Amino acid sequence: MTGKNVTLRLLDKADREILKLPRPVKGAIYDFQHKFKTNPDSAGLRLKQLQGHDKLYSARVNDEYRALLLRLADDDWLIVSVKHRKDVYAHLDRLTYSVNRVTGGIEYVDLQVVQEEVLSPTAPRTTAPAASTGPALPAEPPRPAGPTPPEPLFATWSEQQLTDLGVAPPLIPLVAALTTEDQLLGLVEYAPQLTGEVLLALYDGKAYDDVLEQVTAPVAAPEPVDTEDFRAAADRPATIVTTTDDALREALEGEDFGRWKVFLHPTQAKLVARDYSGPARVGGGPGTGKTIVALHRVRHLVERLPAGRDKPVLLTTYNKNLAADLRSRLLALGGEALLSRVEISHVDQLALRTVREAEPGNRKRIVDEAQAVREWRSLLDELGEDGWDAEFLNDEWTQVILGQAATSRTEYFRARRAGRGRTVTRAERAEIWQLAERFAQRLDRLGVQTWDQVAERAAQLEAERARRIQAVDRRREEAGGLDNIHVADGSGGWLRYRYRHIVVDEAQDLRPAHWKMLRAMTAPDRNDLFLVGDTHQRIYKNQVTLGSLGINIRGRSSKLSLSYRTTRQILRSALNVLGDETYDDLDGSAETLAGYRSVLSGAVPDLHRLNDWEDEREAITALIQSWGEVPHEQIAIAVPTNDMAREVAYTLARHGVQALEIGPDGPRGDGGVHIGTMFRFKGLEYQRMIIAGVTDGLVPRASVRQRRATDPARFRTEMQRARSLLFVAATRARDSLDVFWHGEPSPFLEELIRVRPPAAA
Repeated sequence: MTGKNVTLRLLDKADREILKLPRPVKGAIYDFQHKFKTNPDSAGLRLKQLQGHDKLYSARVNDEYRALLLRLADDDWLIVSVKHRKDVYAHLDRLTYSVNRVTGGIEYVDLQVVQEEVLSPTAPRTTAPAASTGPALPAEPPRPAGPTPPEPLFATWSEQQLTDLGVAPPLIPLVAALTTEDQLLGLVEYAPQLTGEVLLALYDGKAYDDVLEQVTAPVAAPEPVDTEDFRAAADRPATIVTTTDDALREALEGEDFGRWKVFLHPTQAKLVARDYSGPARVGGGPGTGKTIVALHRVRHLVERLPAGRDKPVLLTTYNKNLAADLRSRLLALGGEALLSRVEISHVDQLALRTVREAEPGNRKRIVDEAQAVREWRSLLDELGEDGWDAEFLNDEWTQVILGQAATSRTEYFRARRAGRGRTVTRAERAEIWQLAERFAQRLDRLGVQTWDQVAERAAQLEAERARRIQAVDRRREEAGGLDNIHVADGSGGWLRYRYRHIVVDEAQDLRPAHWKMLRAMTAPDRNDLFLVGDTHQRIYKNQVTLGSLGINIRGRSSKLSLSYRTTRQILRSALNVLGDETYDDLDGSAETLAGYRSVLSGAVPDLHRLNDWEDEREAITALIQSWGEVPHEQIAIAVPTNDMAREVAYTLARHGVQALEIGPDGPRGDGGVHIGTMFRFKGLEYQRMIIAGVTDGLVPRASVRQRRATDPARFRTEMQRARSLLFVAATRARDSLDVFWHGEPSPFLEELIRVRPPAAA
């Protein structure tokens, strides 16, 4: 056998095992794969078939470690494990490998390690079932003498049912012996991914049919599976492997994003590579990899472009901080070559550039929503109007008048006001229109404009551009396909759509005008718009129905449900925060987090009740100091207001703990605890997360509670946004979550406090 065309792949489970090895061994593995691909028969590698196995081989990595490999074909190999040499040959009969008949993927399990690590010394010892991959011990474990053993966790389901759900057959006897959650979580750590997901879903109380639909069906192979064909199995999405040198190096380095670049869950891989007949949407809870899917989708689209120097793919999101993060991630994913074909811009920047390109004399200063509300208050004061609320008028202006491009009183009278809360009479509409005209004139005199105005103007400009393109296309058809050289855009080039493909991250927070602009920037065609988002994480007021804006995602909407960031314990607590609220799906129907789950396990969130805000800050400081070796940049504190962020930073500094406030562009510096309002943490994640000041009157704000009687619809909307904000903050945590408050706790914590009382003050 020559090494000229040898393929060597790395199984996902082997990658996780390798990450725990000493750094010198990781380096030896990287050298090993080069040598193996050059000549597997090299004497130094000592490649040999393991006794009792027809496909499993061992090869020398260094003096102490051996690689275990499956021979898929003559020149095709898969690393399934790396073990110390003394552990390789002791239990050869316990090494099992098979093709899962549901997913069609290759699954490798070391039953000896699983049994030793999962079952406690007093638990019944189970054994492997008879299988073609190695001898088996009896399936029925011996029963120890003494008290009646506890009821097995999965006694309700038969072996056939578990197999049909995709549980690895070699593990079923072990599954039958599980009696505690700790044992289950231990098994999940070593089990193939689908096995872990299925067992946790069943343990959480999900019905068999729901698990079949939500967990198993999305990763099932579309064609019948030949369980003897390992070569074909290696190419299926369910066999999560990597082949290239760069990808292997990233896996060995253990960088979080490096692993994401190498390994996509089969459900994610399908969404990335799918050919869509029009706009498509991917939803899912926090940590399910929506952004990763968006980035891989960008690469997928770029790889299918004809050669060129232009940037026909747009990647956009709702703020500057997230856009910068997308740029760095895309660079890590595909390098400068990928970046050179992609325009990356936050959506307001894109709108502003569009307006200034068309109106170079427009240099008005941009004001944010808070400043706009202040200007509304000033206008009402000057007019002596005390019957209108400034925030209500600003929302009416942005969401109805600008949001529906109402340019006359007649158009405003016809505008729909769904979701706006209180109804307004025709006489009131007339008043509002008059006030809106005065407000627009006021901004114009001040030489300022709002982001909403910019977005709406950009949408108008792009819609007009699209109409001109469509007119040119019609004339071309009438002329038998010939172009009119006199029809060109303002730059002198051929009139064309700005982008061929548009990918949108955090789609739930874009305004209606943004969507109208983006719709007009690309031709309605296959794979034109791809958006990812979760309306449970909507933290702004921009509720939209995409179908009404010309973006039809019906039949092309998918959902991710497996969290890769948040532990099961934190996830349960975060879902409690959402309560029984109903969320939309961006297209007029309800969205749920049904099936949302995690295979990660950790500590239950800690709740801390303190006497006052100063005590909170001192307790937070003491907690951070107790964490010792945890890097401070992996710790974050979310609070309700900017003033509270500054006060926490001051308290930490007094105790010698460096803190960095998160601004619109991200953390202002390096090497300290990150502190900011809950709004600032969208898209971020931390090893340890603290949410402070979760006090009634702050979360939600007292002004929101006051609207319960005066404007019930608006009260419900703003309460939902406040819940979403707390939900976002809670799900930034990877390993631990601590929630602090003083006085009366937020009503959103009611269920958490009921099931887990706070620690003593």
